[in-house]
Amino acid sequence: MDAAIQAKVNSWLNGNYDQATKEEIIRLEKENPDELADAFYRNLEFGTGGLRGLMGVGTNRMNKYTVGIATQGYANYLKQSFPNEEVRVAIAHDSRNNGRFFAETVANVFGANGIKVFLFDSLRPTPELSFAIRHFKCQGGVVCTASHNPKEYNGYKAYWTDGGQLVPPHDKNVIKQVDKIGSTDEVKWSGGEANITMIGKEVDDAYINMVKGLSVYPDVIVKQHDLKIVYTPIHGTGITLVPQVLKIFGFTNVSIVEEQSEPNGNFPTVIYPNPEESETMSIGLKKAKELNADILLGTDPDADRVGIGVKDNSGNWVLMNGNQTAVLAFNYLIEARKTKGIARPNDMVIKTIVTTDLIDTIAKKQGIACYNVLTGFKYIAEMIREKEGKENYVIGGEESFGLMIGDKIRDKDAVSAVALLCEMAAYEKEKGKSLYQKLIDLYVQFGLYKEQLISITKKGMDGQQQIAAMMEGYRSNPPKVLGGAEVTQLLDYEKQVGKDLKTGDHWKIDLPQSNVLQFLLGDGTKISARPSGTEPKIKFYFTVNTKISSASEFENAWKQLDEKIQRIIKDMNL
Repeated sequence: MDAAIQAKVNSWLNGNYDQATKEEIIRLEKENPDELADAFYRNLEFGTGGLRGLMGVGTNRMNKYTVGIATQGYANYLKQSFPNEEVRVAIAHDSRNNGRFFAETVANVFGANGIKVFLFDSLRPTPELSFAIRHFKCQGGVVCTASHNPKEYNGYKAYWTDGGQLVPPHDKNVIKQVDKIGSTDEVKWSGGEANITMIGKEVDDAYINMVKGLSVYPDVIVKQHDLKIVYTPIHGTGITLVPQVLKIFGFTNVSIVEEQSEPNGNFPTVIYPNPEESETMSIGLKKAKELNADILLGTDPDADRVGIGVKDNSGNWVLMNGNQTAVLAFNYLIEARKTKGIARPNDMVIKTIVTTDLIDTIAKKQGIACYNVLTGFKYIAEMIREKEGKENYVIGGEESFGLMIGDKIRDKDAVSAVALLCEMAAYEKEKGKSLYQKLIDLYVQFGLYKEQLISITKKGMDGQQQIAAMMEGYRSNPPKVLGGAEVTQLLDYEKQVGKDLKTGDHWKIDLPQSNVLQFLLGDGTKISARPSGTEPKIKFYFTVNTKISSASEFENAWKQLDEKIQRIIKDMNL
């Protein structure tokens, strides 16, 4: 074993760590030295969103000690940032294994540092944590979740006073404080239990009332109250709130997918607890078919992502992608607010740079401002804060199955998204249409856009280097022609520079630094490449578009766009 790794292993064996941890290290030394090396070869990085990693012993794993160090660093920064105030934080966790243990560890460390803690009494959706931060006027917060990662993972998302995840400069400043902690002996583990307050139903009720206020057409729900809804929480936290929210909206015909209704960190019915995966939604689809439902909805373990299934024109069930769901939701709120007379001249919507440009087109034609930000809802939250008092935020979203409706929370919220999507389905059904038909109507009206995402996983110690090498290759030697179309522009968000590849002209990109590259083609195609911030993956986003004049042209045009994407993928050797 590398000497530096061995030294870290020895420091844990000889240091102030519990006996079970030391015994597990000894076992790995004998039985799986490669795994032990991976567990100690680096420190689990407190990234710009917090921690995420495999659970287990070691500096590169999620465990009591890495969580404690992260919390101590965050506590130090909060106390520095608010020196003359009572510092308050809210803490939640989802259904993952060790979730409660990690949440209580975080609470104890904050409490021992003299910080007032509001700890949820049991598992709760991530968006409710964002809501609670604002509700209790906290300066920060933490939710213990690994979102949609496999069962072996857990994580730690850190929040700021607005209820959004940490953004510059706070994210980097917290990282500096965490990095300063050289030993677990510097962590205040206990002694502040009196600073911890349990919270529960009163916050649930306030949150549910907030979501109810997002309804635009309650009168339509009265008429379509028996809309056939199938919902699966995929063994996650959605079960705690989604059924209640649908009931208070007025829906009376909601069927829960029983096999996936119990919170369970082993996620026994799925490989990935991610509604983006068709396999994950397959049990729900089966139930939706059996019941001849109108809509299927699934939420991930911390209930910030939502996937939906609907029937196509032939009556076959299809799963919509995140871009399609976002297009429907954005358009619904823009249209509905105008029709109801509640639209404001300063209304705005926000999306990310890798989310479908169809939203930009719709917003432009409807005369509403649409802002593009970096990937991550923390940047949507930051934009809301920047525009507060000047512009009125309506909805934000991104292609990875996330929506954020209204400004009372500042993170993606699948609970309110489920309710709104059901209201949309009821609204279209009242007019004799399905959501699928509505989407095609929007394609005819504004243009047909098709997107595809490819994720390439590069695990292990050298995975990051391989991903970095791929990005550097594209950055220094961008492709000239893709899918038969000329690459005309390169947008480099890390260098914050856009470049016209034909003229050589440069311009500044006015967004924070981020390791993202975008290639713009002469025919309106856009390709984005970015390493994932939460998984050992590099992601490629493809978006192509064309015009159709009627719904009858949809199938053929959709097929042609798909073929175009496949040609581009082949040209990029992916």
